[in-house]
Amino acid sequence: MSALATPPPDTPTRHEHTIFGHPRGLATLFMTEMWERFSYYGMRAILVLFLVAPTSDGGLGLSLGEATGIYGLYSALVYVAAMPGGWIADRLLGARRTVILGGVVITIGHFTMLAPGTGGIIAGLVVIVIGTGLLKPNISTMVGALYRTDDPRRDAGFSIFYMGINLGAFIAPLAIGPIGQDVSWRLGFALAGVGMLFGLAQLLLTQKDLGDIGLRPGAPLAREERGRVARRGGLALIPVAALLALFLLGAISAVGIEHAITFLIILVPVAWFTFAFRHATDEGERDRLRALLALFCASAVFWMVYDQSGSVISIFTEQDVAPDVLGVSVPSSVYQSLNPLYILLLAPVMAALWVKLGARQPSTPMKFAIGLGLVALGFVLMVGAAAATGDGGKASPLWLVVVYFVLTVGELALSPVGLSAATKLAPAAAAGSTMAVWFLSVSVGDAIGGELGGLVSSLGMGPWFGMMAAFAAAAGVFMLLGRRRVTRWMLGDRGGRSVDE
Repeated sequence: MSALATPPPDTPTRHEHTIFGHPRGLATLFMTEMWERFSYYGMRAILVLFLVAPTSDGGLGLSLGEATGIYGLYSALVYVAAMPGGWIADRLLGARRTVILGGVVITIGHFTMLAPGTGGIIAGLVVIVIGTGLLKPNISTMVGALYRTDDPRRDAGFSIFYMGINLGAFIAPLAIGPIGQDVSWRLGFALAGVGMLFGLAQLLLTQKDLGDIGLRPGAPLAREERGRVARRGGLALIPVAALLALFLLGAISAVGIEHAITFLIILVPVAWFTFAFRHATDEGERDRLRALLALFCASAVFWMVYDQSGSVISIFTEQDVAPDVLGVSVPSSVYQSLNPLYILLLAPVMAALWVKLGARQPSTPMKFAIGLGLVALGFVLMVGAAAATGDGGKASPLWLVVVYFVLTVGELALSPVGLSAATKLAPAAAAGSTMAVWFLSVSVGDAIGGELGGLVSSLGMGPWFGMMAAFAAAAGVFMLLGRRRVTRWMLGDRGGRSVDE
């Protein structure tokens, strides 16, 4: 995403005060990210439920299609915003000030959602997207800057940081979900903002442990570049301004804006891949780009289906799952803690499994096929859960316990592997932009998934879950059948050499 100049990656940090053998600055970044994820996943746990809740219950009373469209675009734009967020840190502010600014903006966004009506909600979501784009990519870069590239503690440090992400995601629905659903939706949004405030406060109070990391931009914008950058920024804002003007003039509806933004999100990676293929230095680089494109498309399908867990599955849980577990009433949003809980438990197991298998482990395309197959299986199980609600009944919560487990194993089979593959396949002259584009596979999937969510009303829950399972299964089959070719492309080898699968 973004690179840091202070200290350079191969320069050892001078603040050698450690905690559990790691730089003390890791604790600062761990807590900042944990609270940021608390605010993000806490608000996300109740967002769609709030959007579809009737106005008599304090919700907005939107249709399911409108709610899933808003949710999909929100999730998609968070990853799009990471691209300019990384650039701002690299060229203007430095990572630390960008992260602090991002925390402030996120907090403002959450409290903006307290304003009555739809306008405050949409404005708050837009502000949160901007703030997350400023914070998310740059705090990860600062973690990397705590260590030399050859420091044996580096991978363990990122693993600890990753645990902070999932710890925040696990706690958030448990804390914010019941308050939002049972007390006040707006109070839930406010609590998410308070969580970000905690993260921001501890960052400001303990940032001395970071030394000089992130204080200066890695490649400061030269004076002669400012005019060109301003012109390009202005050009980039033209489509946004045009959409806003058409909306205010009544020439395009809110749904039309959703469609237009989805189209623009898809257009970005299309343009990037077109440019990359045209400027590839040799056939080997083109082969690696072909592999990257195949994995990108598979990843987009995966997230298109998988991220319905916070959207359509959330609505299904509220409407069609029995509310009591062992005689205790459980708010539907609480079930969204299952995924981060499973990640905390299973991530070390999956990592150890790949290490144990060594050269015998599945190839990258095969792991993608496995991930897609598992997410398809998860949605086949959701078809069963929907069938269990026949004649006005309620599905057992055990369906969700099993479904989230299957989806999480699928995520762990595909998501970390995709990040690793993107770093290996990136053209030498475009490593940073390649990673940014790779994250857009999530954006593309979420945006299309939001559009498809509107079909639930006409298809019904069961057939809709089956349709999504079919999309994932089809992508998995294509990846399975093409695994040898994609693996050869990854090697930049067109000579037909045998590949050990």
